[in-house]
Amino acid sequence: MDVKKDILWRVYLCFIAMALLGFVVLGRTFYIQRVEGNYWKKMGDSLHLKYMPINAERGTIYSEDGNMLSTSVPIFDVFIDFGAEGLRQNNGKRFRENVDSLSSSLTNLFNDKTVAEYKKILQLAYKNEDRYFLLKKKISFLEYTALRNFPLVRQGRNKSGFIIDLRDKRINPYVLLANRTIGLSREDSTKNVGLERSYDSLLKGSTGQRLMRYMSGAYVPVDGAEVDPENGKDIITTLDTYMQDVAENALMKMLVNNNSIHGTAIVMETATGKIKAIANLGKQPDGSYAEDLNYGIAKATEPGSVFKLATLMSLIDDGFVTKNSLVDCEGGAKYFYGLRIKDSHLGTGTLTVKDAFLRSSNVAFAKLADQYYHNQPTKFINNLHKYRLDVLTGIDITASSAKPTIKKPTNRSWANTTIPYMAHGYEELVTPLHMLCFYNAVANKGKFMKPYLVSSIQQYGVTLRSIEPQVLVEKICSNETLLQLQECLSAVIDSVHGTGHKILFDSAYKIAGKTGTAVTALNNKGYNKGNKIYQASFIGYFPANNPKYTMAVVIQNSNQSRLTYGADVSGRVFKEISDRIYGKYLSTQKYKSATLIDTIQYNYYGAAKDVSSIFSVMNIKYNSNQNAAGAIQFVQVKNNNAIINNSTPSLKNTVPNMVGMGLKDALYTLENAGLKTIITGKGKVASQSLSAGTLFKKGQTITLLLN
Repeated sequence: MDVKKDILWRVYLCFIAMALLGFVVLGRTFYIQRVEGNYWKKMGDSLHLKYMPINAERGTIYSEDGNMLSTSVPIFDVFIDFGAEGLRQNNGKRFRENVDSLSSSLTNLFNDKTVAEYKKILQLAYKNEDRYFLLKKKISFLEYTALRNFPLVRQGRNKSGFIIDLRDKRINPYVLLANRTIGLSREDSTKNVGLERSYDSLLKGSTGQRLMRYMSGAYVPVDGAEVDPENGKDIITTLDTYMQDVAENALMKMLVNNNSIHGTAIVMETATGKIKAIANLGKQPDGSYAEDLNYGIAKATEPGSVFKLATLMSLIDDGFVTKNSLVDCEGGAKYFYGLRIKDSHLGTGTLTVKDAFLRSSNVAFAKLADQYYHNQPTKFINNLHKYRLDVLTGIDITASSAKPTIKKPTNRSWANTTIPYMAHGYEELVTPLHMLCFYNAVANKGKFMKPYLVSSIQQYGVTLRSIEPQVLVEKICSNETLLQLQECLSAVIDSVHGTGHKILFDSAYKIAGKTGTAVTALNNKGYNKGNKIYQASFIGYFPANNPKYTMAVVIQNSNQSRLTYGADVSGRVFKEISDRIYGKYLSTQKYKSATLIDTIQYNYYGAAKDVSSIFSVMNIKYNSNQNAAGAIQFVQVKNNNAIINNSTPSLKNTVPNMVGMGLKDALYTLENAGLKTIITGKGKVASQSLSAGTLFKKGQTITLLLN
């Protein structure tokens, strides 16, 4: 019995011990999960380390004249580590002492929440001990600079818990200017376009690394564990911001006024092949225009009559015709193998080849090409290949470049009518840049230059690589052929019968070029009446006797367009651009002061004190009979001599004369006189509702119309 009791006692003892152990384990488990759970979770998170990439600062794209066309600006994401040791010292004394002033500062800076709302958000995050609390995303550098001096923040990261994550945002400072050519930079570089894509490997630099610790659902950087990235290289383009601005404004004006669909204007430096400007504008659903596609490079179309230069070069260089050869235009209409080709103006008879070219006779060029190449079409096609009209241009923006299509006799679509139609600009597809390069070779004494958009690669201001002009074809045709072609191109503008004469003849410099008007189908619905629209082109160079720039303007009109022909539409754009370029860069005319006294008075209105100060600094002699009233009239008499006259009426309560005065000075004068002012328009005062010299009552309203 004693043995049995002893065994039972031991069993009960073991059972009780095991039960107690179980209760201890369960209690400890509950304590760890419920009481110490957050601590151990954070401890576990702190062991999750990972290297993450640091993107380098992307290089900047500059114009050749030094302006930024695409650059990166810093943006900042602001996080707070509410578990930071310094922030929680002394039971959170530092946080409590600064939360009110910090909330007030945040409200004043961002103006998106009240002080009470900011304080509530911060206190809740502090209570929850959020380790990577997002306070604000994408703040600017100016906002970041202000934030650094805020209460608590200025005490540093360890004491404040503030974490600033720096990122780059890509912007185009000139917005529309060459936007499609410069391109867009996205996080997914495969979706980039333009130069941003072509030169992505140079612009993006080398990626660095940063050790990150996983905390509270987010990765937090570990101090001192970084491999710095190598910043990207800068791209210096061939673009000139002045020419680009002029080209886009001229193109925009024509597209808007003529209700056109889209257009492009490309300016090339004749001797080098540098693209100095490339504007591309397309009509948007809301009626506005934007750079939605690079029409000059990425869109191949039937070129129309501008292609006749290639046909003429082929005929003359092969020895079949000269500019003086005769061709019968047969009244301006003729059937070729059952299909009718006609000129825009009927009634034309026998002409020289030169006259047929300057009048842009479709029949003449269809007849000549069919006569000499019908039985040997390969000869014509080989010449077009020699002119590089069937290969890519080689321009830097390779991903966007459209491949041209020049038919060959082996193609299934080849027919008896192919040569006559190709001769005057149909049944082939080329981009405006292809035609521009070809015309540029004629202007450049036969040298066919490779077009390019980037002139150098730089890093920290040091040139790493320069891109030099490249000759693709040393001599595109004989000198004798060139002279005849150049004479024909000049005649298009100089001759009274030339298709470009009316629009382009009246210039201070000579222009040579060719108009083109191609019939295209609206929305691929065929060429039925109502569906036909016209592509207007003008390609040429200037000054014709010593070409500096070659330019192509191609505009797709709509069926609501008022103007349709190449000269009327694209020729006007060409002339506006070339006039501005010539005036700024090429004109040698010097303007000298007249030797006789100019009797015309030049008036300037402004504050007497300001004008007197300007004259003193510029060392301009002047006489002054103005009083202390303020507003003055400046009359320029001769060279550096001027007279300042008081223009403010001396009679009390009479309306002063504000016409010609700037808004700032006008407001100063009128408000001091006791008048209330309403402003309409911008610029200087063109008219005023109360006549000068009439009596007024204080508080009376006067309306100023600015010009």
